[in-house]
Amino acid sequence: MTKYVYVTGGVVSSLGKGIASASLAAILESRGLKVTLIKLDPYINVDPGTMSPFQHGEVFVTEDGAETDLDLGHYERFITTRMKKANNFTTGQIYMSVLEKERRGDYLGKTVQVIPHITNEIQDFVRRGAGVGSADAVDVAIVEIGGTVGDIESLPFLEAARQMSLKAGPNNVAFVHLTYVPWIAAAGELKTKPTQHTVQKLREIGIQPDALLCRADRRIPDDEREKISLFTNVPEYGVISMWDVNTIYKVPRMLHEQGLDQLICTKLQLNTRSADLKRWDTLVNEVENPAKDVTIAMCGKYTDLSDSYKSLNEALRHAGIHNHARVNIEYVDSELLTAENISQLQQFDAVLVPGGFGKRGVEGKILAAQYARENKVPYLGICLGMQVATIEYARHLAGLTGANSTEFDPETPHPVIALIDEWQDADGSIQKRDEKSDLGGTMRLGAQSSDVAAGTLAHDIYGPVVTERHRHRYEANEKYLDRLQNAGLVISAITQREKLTEMVELPRAVHPWYVGVQFHPEFKSTPWDGHPLFTAFIKAALDHKAAA
Repeated sequence: MTKYVYVTGGVVSSLGKGIASASLAAILESRGLKVTLIKLDPYINVDPGTMSPFQHGEVFVTEDGAETDLDLGHYERFITTRMKKANNFTTGQIYMSVLEKERRGDYLGKTVQVIPHITNEIQDFVRRGAGVGSADAVDVAIVEIGGTVGDIESLPFLEAARQMSLKAGPNNVAFVHLTYVPWIAAAGELKTKPTQHTVQKLREIGIQPDALLCRADRRIPDDEREKISLFTNVPEYGVISMWDVNTIYKVPRMLHEQGLDQLICTKLQLNTRSADLKRWDTLVNEVENPAKDVTIAMCGKYTDLSDSYKSLNEALRHAGIHNHARVNIEYVDSELLTAENISQLQQFDAVLVPGGFGKRGVEGKILAAQYARENKVPYLGICLGMQVATIEYARHLAGLTGANSTEFDPETPHPVIALIDEWQDADGSIQKRDEKSDLGGTMRLGAQSSDVAAGTLAHDIYGPVVTERHRHRYEANEKYLDRLQNAGLVISAITQREKLTEMVELPRAVHPWYVGVQFHPEFKSTPWDGHPLFTAFIKAALDHKAAA
């Protein structure tokens, strides 16, 4: 029978529920349990796909093509289970499902209410995410409820969790509450009152936490833990300190040493082997003792919020680990890049242009691609980063003056990047592609495979086939590929099904390392395996630094 651990948060948001949930899952997995994680998001959007990265951070894409919360990226980086669409759902999806059932008459004329219809639907979604009744059923499902206890948006999720614990029985559901213990510098004290209040609010709902994870900028003294225990009705061994650390990969060991996994196993009556966290210790040692360092310029437009590039940042750090190097990431606002100040990139060991949507900052990204090409600086363009590299090459080396993407200039004379049903011949006539019209104007999502050309840098990295996840609408216009290739651009990977451009590069005789990819490789990087593309990119950056 699947057991459930609900993880909630209090006092303030952004305390790290995702990291805490993933860390607990990692420890339980090391005990031999089959574990998955589920994220419940209280917002009414159907998914985060249409939300600005400034609002919600990056959109993580699963193998089956779901646009999900960025916490699913943490989950995949910490445990071996791969996330699916069922591992993340929102208030919008719940209400949509209930309303569709109501319109079909599934409720037989009853009045549809939050209780029981919405809360029952939430429980059904949770069980589906845990694989209940299927071959994918897990031993433990860790369910993270987004938002903060006390917010009106999350009340139906909390009520559903309470009902589920009542139905399943006390040894099948556990509750872990993440809270904040602030240090008041003027008083020179840690203050426990916010934690007391958030637990009080949780208990008013009918939920008694089994463990409290107390976030602070320092370790919480035992006398403060005792006080928290007294006022929250949580045993002192269940009051666990989570202090700030220099790498998130220390958190599993931190929680294990304070007995969180044993507390959960005891509560859920799980008989397991002892936790084995040796590989986490090895990983932390590698992170803290790099032999080299390298600095990457990330030229994007969401630079004010680092969560906008969360998976990308982690993939670069993973690649650093596999090169025994510390990777320093410097954000460069592409909207501020001009021909007059582009020389600022000379201080960096490599240039990376990430994905994005919309016209803002695109010309700065094109300048970054041009600078890297002309100065033989290692360059990696991801999604839009590949497209701007293609535009730059078309303008300056293929003689296609005014080349652009129809996303940024619908009237461009040379749409080298366009929606599939906008592809044009070199004479400007539009060639409709009816057999591919399902992709025109829609998002290409999830994992797809491509054939890689022999003798290319891409082949050295991936071998004959590359399978990666996608999230984009616009494609390299196949009507211009011959023109670009004749000018020296190498098309090194083509999708197996639609024959779309997946990777471009410069010949190694012209440039030491210059690659653009239409997909998002960062979604598959883990600290254990890294990712071959990022590992090669960081190695190229180290070589460039050594040669400088």
